[in-house]
Amino acid sequence: MFYGLLILIFAVFIVRLFYVQVIKHEDYKQAALSGQLKQYSIPAERGIIEAYSGNSVVPIVLNEEVYTLFADPVYVADKKAVAEQLSKITGDKAKDYLAKMSKDTRYAVLAKKLDNKKKTAIEKLKFKGVGLRTESIRAYPQGDLAAQLLGFVNDGGQGTYGIEQFMDSQLAGTPGELKAITDIRGVPLVASKDNVLKDPVNGQKIRLTIEIGMQKKVEELLKEHLPTVNSKSGSAIVLDPNNGAIKAIANYPSYNPSRYFDVKDAALFTNPAVSSPLEVGSIMKTLTVATGLNSGAIKVNQTFYDPAQFTVDGYTIHDVAEDGGAQTRSISDILKFSLNSGATWIMMQLGGGQINEKARKLDYDYLTNHYFFGQKTGVEQGYEAPGVVPDPSEGFGLNIKYANMAFGQGLTVTPLQMAAAFAATINGGTYYQPHLVDDGKGAASKIKKQNIISPKISAQLRSLHENSVNTHYTSLIHPGYKIGGKTGTAQIAGSNGKYRTDVFNGTFIGYIGGDKPAYVIMIRINEPHVSYFAGAAAAAPLFKKISDMLIDNFSIPRAD
Repeated sequence: MFYGLLILIFAVFIVRLFYVQVIKHEDYKQAALSGQLKQYSIPAERGIIEAYSGNSVVPIVLNEEVYTLFADPVYVADKKAVAEQLSKITGDKAKDYLAKMSKDTRYAVLAKKLDNKKKTAIEKLKFKGVGLRTESIRAYPQGDLAAQLLGFVNDGGQGTYGIEQFMDSQLAGTPGELKAITDIRGVPLVASKDNVLKDPVNGQKIRLTIEIGMQKKVEELLKEHLPTVNSKSGSAIVLDPNNGAIKAIANYPSYNPSRYFDVKDAALFTNPAVSSPLEVGSIMKTLTVATGLNSGAIKVNQTFYDPAQFTVDGYTIHDVAEDGGAQTRSISDILKFSLNSGATWIMMQLGGGQINEKARKLDYDYLTNHYFFGQKTGVEQGYEAPGVVPDPSEGFGLNIKYANMAFGQGLTVTPLQMAAAFAATINGGTYYQPHLVDDGKGAASKIKKQNIISPKISAQLRSLHENSVNTHYTSLIHPGYKIGGKTGTAQIAGSNGKYRTDVFNGTFIGYIGGDKPAYVIMIRINEPHVSYFAGAAAAAPLFKKISDMLIDNFSIPRAD
């Protein structure tokens, strides 16, 4: 009986062992490994950003290896002593390290972005429970050049502002996966290629249309110019009108992208040339004349009687005293003498002699479907703003609103929108989408719309613009080159909804070239304090400095 019971018990053990070791072998094997198998992310290398420097291409944003110092407090025996030793190397406070290691955590990050010298010194200490993790951060070999255009990568590895934000998915790549057997502390015991589940896909390299030498000079000229006109901020754009490639965008003030975390005001991160719309003032007359000519409402050699003021919806629109008062005027005079009454007269011609719904709808069509205001250009920048074009059929005081819009008040556009639209009116009528990314084979131009105005009207406009410079803005002349442009002195709306009378913004839009325009230059000077009109006194002189620099340094063909 006793032996029979022993045999039965032994048989049960045999069956149980067979069940565990054979039938359930794989299940228990996976359960045993689950505590030892851990999945690790293999970071993808972020794509570099490069730009043109003469005939070569050089990096403007690179990746640099830095190190994160961390600790597993469970394995740090003397936390105070370790904190003190580490702080001597990093320069941080020992009490901060001690506080972090005293928390209920197995992974305490003590310091970030340590360089190789500090990494080596820490490794020599061989502290148990203390480790270093290699990470990649952005490096800027060109310093703070084009900071707002570029943006930065935050501590979470996310592209923020500028091109880093707009093209984050292309630049970031895709992390890989590594599965490694670990000990009970989570330290990998096996780290071989056999454990890679998925290789990382590195980010794309991106080439910009920016010309580094040009960008540097435009930034320098802008920064040097602003104090001379008592302004604290401004922007300048250089655009190739023949393909939409942006060659330079300068803003001041700016910041150092490698020290973005030191910036107190986040507004400094945005690129005002694309994110800050404004009422551009009289430079809008260049497009009002283009609309009038191309629609057939006016003729280039036409004259008209200008009473020097018009009353619209009970409001009086008038010219400045220096414009000479009521007299017979030409279309050229509207641009040359910046006549508000002349721009209003063109708006009246769009409606058959008066500002009405027909005039408003026709102007709105040109503003939105020819010049593409009120919508983003699609330039590769985070936080681009669309601006505002008032609806021609809804709201109050529409006629006076559209009269004001004819000379650049009452609607808002960004400097880049204005540059792109103006470029299309003087390049033969083709609107190229402004862009910052090059395909590596030259500018990756994209035609958004052809014949926004006819080639004939475009040629007439160039003649008008050049005549304005040659007879009225003579300080801008550079012998051997064709230069055309227009000033703008823009009113600024106050908090009470009324325009201020103490400050204005200065703008200038123009082009330089030989037999055809080579560059469009857009200038914005915020609230300069000058003795006469902000456009002429503050913005035009900077156009002159930039245009001379381009002619002297960037091989613009001379006119025949």
